[in-house]
Amino acid sequence: MIDFDSGSVLNLKQANITDGEKLVGPLLIEGENVVSAYHEARDFVVFTNKRLITVNVQKLTGKKKDFTTLPYSKISVFSVETAGVMDLDSELDLWFSGLGHVRLEFTGRSDILEIGKIIASYALR
Repeated sequence: MIDFDSGSVLNLKQANITDGEKLVGPLLIEGENVVSAYHEARDFVVFTNKRLITVNVQKLTGKKKDFTTLPYSKISVFSVETAGVMDLDSELDLWFSGLGHVRLEFTGRSDILEIGKIIASYALR
């Protein structure tokens, strides 16, 4: 479950971009497109060219969903940590104005440097 009270989302794995597009497609504005998607069980984190959208799938049926938008324009600081030999998870730490710190932890196969590049290309404009 995505819980911003704890400030972290754990064990994210690469997902198919079309799966992310299906989930957040109705929320996208003109000129916005999905560039990357990750999931943990039923929950998703979707990176677009304008924002990060978290999708918290709730209840047993999964029909109830909570969508949270984190605009890149509100990022004040971010950090990436690559996986190591013993620690196979990589991490993305984001500090948002008005929200605070959010940590996303990815499995070892995720390309955290590419994720950092995505964030940089949109947050540093």
